[in-house]
Amino acid sequence: MKRVPYETMVKEFKRVLVKKGFNEERGLAAAEIFAQNSLAGVYSHGLNRFPRVISYLEKGEIDPDITATCELRLGAMERWNGHRGFGPLNAKLAMDRACELAKEYGIGIVALGNNNHWMRGGSYGFQAADQGCIGICWSNTMPNMPAWGGADRKIGNNPIIFAVPRSGGRHVVVDCAVSQFSYGKIENCRLNGLSLPVPGGYDTDGNLTTDPAEIEKTWRVLPMGYWKGSGISIALDLIATVLTNGNSVSKIGTFGDEVGLSQVMIAIDPSKANSAELTDEIVDNIIADVKSSRPAKEGKSVLYPGERALQAMKDNMEQGIPVIEEIWESVLAM
Repeated sequence: MKRVPYETMVKEFKRVLVKKGFNEERGLAAAEIFAQNSLAGVYSHGLNRFPRVISYLEKGEIDPDITATCELRLGAMERWNGHRGFGPLNAKLAMDRACELAKEYGIGIVALGNNNHWMRGGSYGFQAADQGCIGICWSNTMPNMPAWGGADRKIGNNPIIFAVPRSGGRHVVVDCAVSQFSYGKIENCRLNGLSLPVPGGYDTDGNLTTDPAEIEKTWRVLPMGYWKGSGISIALDLIATVLTNGNSVSKIGTFGDEVGLSQVMIAIDPSKANSAELTDEIVDNIIADVKSSRPAKEGKSVLYPGERALQAMKDNMEQGIPVIEEIWESVLAM
């Protein structure tokens, strides 16, 4: 597989974004977000997602100049409007503000409504953890998953993130859609000719399948934990829509494209109660116990959440970022 240096990827993304209306500063910040997603091994929300975002810019569904603004302040909680600007930069701004509130109050909540797709949710978990905060955030989506017991798409695979800080950047970060696999993961497997490791949805005959192409035909993805994932999806949509007074999954489904999402950023500052050393000791002890597990398969190791991303970042920075050549060539030609 072809590999591309991180700096080259940032340069090419920035070149295209500036051509499509970003100023130099915001273009660079946006380019770094896409490149960092691929650097961390989340190719579905890095290079692979870039052409789709460019199409949204060309259709005028993303305004590259608009920045989220605060509409309501309630002490440790604020409500912000993203004005359908560039989702990742608005989400980054909102998480930074949640961390500021956490430093003041111990907890900070920013409900960000009317924002566009934030790309990789784990970015904001790492962002909070880098500031010494526990981070919890989620986004709703367009309706792309059947509720448990249903056949048509009524709920979102609303991604949720939990992040716990560790000194030295070895943070514990859970980043998952509430479907068994995100659509980005399903797409990435199809593009690479891979089957899913376990069933992730239904084929055209109504049977569970590991074939990503079959799932993309039906759009019947499987909620994680079956009815449990379905229930969590509905609850996340309800909370996000109430806190933002923004768009629900159902309403987003009337827009044609996945825009105007509702997102929640929560930051908690553990230093209000613990020293950094105590927090590290607690986290290190729990992670050490998990990693002492006897592997189910010989030669394999048990990883903690976020460990794979940290290893991918190290490897890809040294060797270059793996790319699907036709997608990379399409960016070069933009």
